[in-house]
Amino acid sequence: MRGTFAAADAVELAVVERSGFVESRHVGSAVVLAPDGAVRRELGDVRAPLFPRSSLKPFQALASMASGGDLSAEELVLSTASHHGTIEQAKIVRGILKKAGLPISALGCPADWPSDRHSRDELIRTGHGPLPIFHNCSGKHAAMLLACVRSGWDTRSYLDPAHPLQERVREVIQRMTGEHVSITGVDGCGAPVHAISLTGLAAGFSRIRTTRADSPWPLYRDAAALTQAVLEHPALISGEGGQDAVLIEELGGLAKVGAEGVFAVATPEGHAVAVKTLDGSLRAVAAVAADLLASVGAIDGPALARVRARLDLVVQGGGRPVGQIRVTCV
Repeated sequence: MRGTFAAADAVELAVVERSGFVESRHVGSAVVLAPDGAVRRELGDVRAPLFPRSSLKPFQALASMASGGDLSAEELVLSTASHHGTIEQAKIVRGILKKAGLPISALGCPADWPSDRHSRDELIRTGHGPLPIFHNCSGKHAAMLLACVRSGWDTRSYLDPAHPLQERVREVIQRMTGEHVSITGVDGCGAPVHAISLTGLAAGFSRIRTTRADSPWPLYRDAAALTQAVLEHPALISGEGGQDAVLIEELGGLAKVGAEGVFAVATPEGHAVAVKTLDGSLRAVAAVAADLLASVGAIDGPALARVRARLDLVVQGGGRPVGQIRVTCV
């Protein structure tokens, strides 16, 4: 069976310490690229294919933009977000659907409860159940539907890998990462997910983050607009204190978490890191990425300290700190 890299090809990235005892070890792979694309650090197998999951959302958002998806700054962020289903976030998704002239039922993602506790409680109090608009990928799906309406494409089959929009997604991924997509699967939200390597993922994030608004290429101008929107509204990409939101706010980078232990970030100068933990855990990925950036001089000590202070790296016992999540690969 086809798959990503094996445990024998991975390295220890971080450990979880409790009361002076290492109780868990996160193994995986990671790559650090210089702005010119040169590999600065290579840990484990960084060329094996993997599904980046939601870390592909910036590329999918660019495909929607290129297909006529006219989105405001907040709508752009929601199109690349793994949101918590807050009232504010759901309202923005509804706005995208309203532009498309489509109902919530047009969304192809599964019905879900908000992960935001206040929004979930409010939904229950008002007698409502789970809805597709509260799925954390609903912004991406709404943007795809708007693009289909603007381009005159069928909206019922928009998740088919052979649909014109999904073909454009694949083209954008290949253009921005410099890699050929050879494996396609189905993501948790029902959209196609394409396998690329950690090196390709990092290269794609670097390219998006460093594009200019005055580029002669429309795709690159869209990338600059997407990046600017994310920088203006970082909390919308996940939620207050989300790992990707923290790195966006503290480093001015483009960052996105993906299910099954994937994380990618690129700095304004174009340094980029992509991380994958083999156990699928996300709790250490942003810390690993930040430490790796610091290890090559891409960010300074104070910046790293600010990131660490905001990430949830403290291990609790009885309501008090008894340990920490510690990066071990630098």
